[in-house]
Amino acid sequence: MSTLADGREAYAERRWPDAVGQYTAAEQDAELPAGDLERLSTSVILTGRGSEGVDILARAHLKYLADGDYAAAVRCAVWTGINLILLGEPARSAGWLARAHRIVEDLSEPCRFEGMLFLPAGLGALYQGEGAAAAEAFTRAADLGRERGDADTAALGMLGLGQAKIMLGQLDDGRALLDEAMVAVTVGEVSPVPAGIIYCAVVETCHLAFDLHRAHEWTRALDRWCDAQQNLVAFSGQCQKHRAELYRLHGAWTEAIDAAKMAQDLAFRGDRMATYGGFYEQGEIHRLRGDFDAAEAAYLHAQETGFPPQPGLALLRLAQGRPDQAQSMVRLTMDGAAPDYRRRMLAARVEIELAAGDAPAARAAMEELASLCASFDMPMLHALAEQSEAAVLFHEGDPKAALVPLRRAWSRWLGLDAPFEAACCRALLASLCAALGDEESARLEREAARAVFSELGAVPALSELERSALESSAVESSAPEQLAPAAPDARTALLPTSENDVGHAAGTGSLTARETEVVRLVSAGLSNRDIATELFISEKTVARHVSNIFTKLGLTSRAAATAYAYRHGLV
Repeated sequence: MSTLADGREAYAERRWPDAVGQYTAAEQDAELPAGDLERLSTSVILTGRGSEGVDILARAHLKYLADGDYAAAVRCAVWTGINLILLGEPARSAGWLARAHRIVEDLSEPCRFEGMLFLPAGLGALYQGEGAAAAEAFTRAADLGRERGDADTAALGMLGLGQAKIMLGQLDDGRALLDEAMVAVTVGEVSPVPAGIIYCAVVETCHLAFDLHRAHEWTRALDRWCDAQQNLVAFSGQCQKHRAELYRLHGAWTEAIDAAKMAQDLAFRGDRMATYGGFYEQGEIHRLRGDFDAAEAAYLHAQETGFPPQPGLALLRLAQGRPDQAQSMVRLTMDGAAPDYRRRMLAARVEIELAAGDAPAARAAMEELASLCASFDMPMLHALAEQSEAAVLFHEGDPKAALVPLRRAWSRWLGLDAPFEAACCRALLASLCAALGDEESARLEREAARAVFSELGAVPALSELERSALESSAVESSAPEQLAPAAPDARTALLPTSENDVGHAAGTGSLTARETEVVRLVSAGLSNRDIATELFISEKTVARHVSNIFTKLGLTSRAAATAYAYRHGLV
């Protein structure tokens, strides 16, 4: 009996391997009660042994039936079905879900867990891109969960409804529902498996909605949640995938590769939902660094999960000098994509269509991207839309008009601490300045972009920059009389025009939004390594931010920075 008690204690303390060991030992002496079988199955699933956990969950279901606890039997049947979906066994899943429906129909009283029956239908509609149908199913699940005191179903229903609303473009309503679902998780109302599902789904949805701030906040929360549980495998791989995505955006490409490889390792150990993201993110870094063979291999591994590795694979074809193939790939993928995934491919579509020579298609994609900004008021989305607009205008022969949206895009990328994207803006600005006859500004912008690309190891971007420079030189030497006069504002085209552009304008003695975050963390006593982990940036980037802070504020130590933070109400 003490072994059984030890198993229950380990489960309560989220020591999953200990719980598995103690419950397994207890089962050698006597048959486990249904509730303990269910807890054992959860512990086994969370340590990465999904198939074994499902078999134990099926035993718990039968034990509940024998005990006459039909509501709990329904719960086990539905979770068995959901886990089988995740394991890629739809036929067995359908059988278990049908069994759950039949039990509920045969009951003479309302079933506490009836709301769970609507979750699989909502998931199916969501995966098919049918937002309205998904919203209907998840609303029913959430309502029944609340009415009958089933916190897990209520929270999962809110999560799904939030995802559906964001898919339908109702961003504010969707985000509010995601936040409400996360409240249920953070106050401990939700059991471990639904909590992990909600964490990972919220982060993924934030990325799809271009909500970088929330994606960062919830990824860090998921990171802490995973770290707090002994040898947790389930959901840990997905956490690493999300970390890789943030590291990539912030220019910490080595850290991004490490996180992507860890996601793959955890996927092989049981977190199968991390497989696609782990390989896709690895492919992205290899592509950006110019290691095309490794990128191809990673993208193809991602594709084996059944999801197209786009737009990364299409952009790889473009980098390989095959724009027609890239165009065909991205068009085919977008034609069948759900609205939220289609949105994520629009900026790449603009780039690819321009390279393939279809200016009208590029403009159509750019205008679709720009139209989203009214519903999704997110800095990252605005940056993508403005950068795409500048590229289209330049391609159409209006470099002067392209300066304004490009300056805004550059400013937003700086505010998001996205060095590669910001450098791409400066590379394009160099071409604009050259087209306007301002070769000195073009040279300065080219040098600034080259410095960032070199530090990141972005070999293809460097090669493209040099090619553009040679083309500009050739045009200047062959037909100087045709050049337009230098634009009066070309030399200062990318300087911030207000403090809102990058948090605060650089060079004024004030801090940018990112530098303010760093000061807060320094004042909390965090080391550069800890700050890098907290913000998903590299230690080198943290050191550069700290140096800039000291220079701007005239400080010489972290203690002085801490004093400044307290004095100015930053803490």
